[in-house]
Amino acid sequence: MKSKKVPMRLCVGCGEMKPKKELIRVLKDKEGVIDLDFTGKKSGRGAYLCRNMDCFQAAQKGHRFERSFGCRLSEEIYEEMKHALQAELAGSSDHLP
Repeated sequence: MKSKKVPMRLCVGCGEMKPKKELIRVLKDKEGVIDLDFTGKKSGRGAYLCRNMDCFQAAQKGHRFERSFGCRLSEEIYEEMKHALQAELAGSSDHLP
């Protein structure tokens, strides 16, 4: 039986190629709203990020989200994304044995 191809995506923080399911999708929708898409199924332009704060901070410092989406991001948007990522990481660490 043939093995299924695993989709790979590039993390904008560390620049490593990883399986899509291991990454968090950062989304810009039609209205220009930037948000984190933990399901990976919302429509819009996407960039991918590892599930750690180091990659988020590297992407923020290097203005990599702005380059991916072609627009400037305010500090409020970065703060909202940071809090959502911290909440997701805190929630996912509760499930670990």
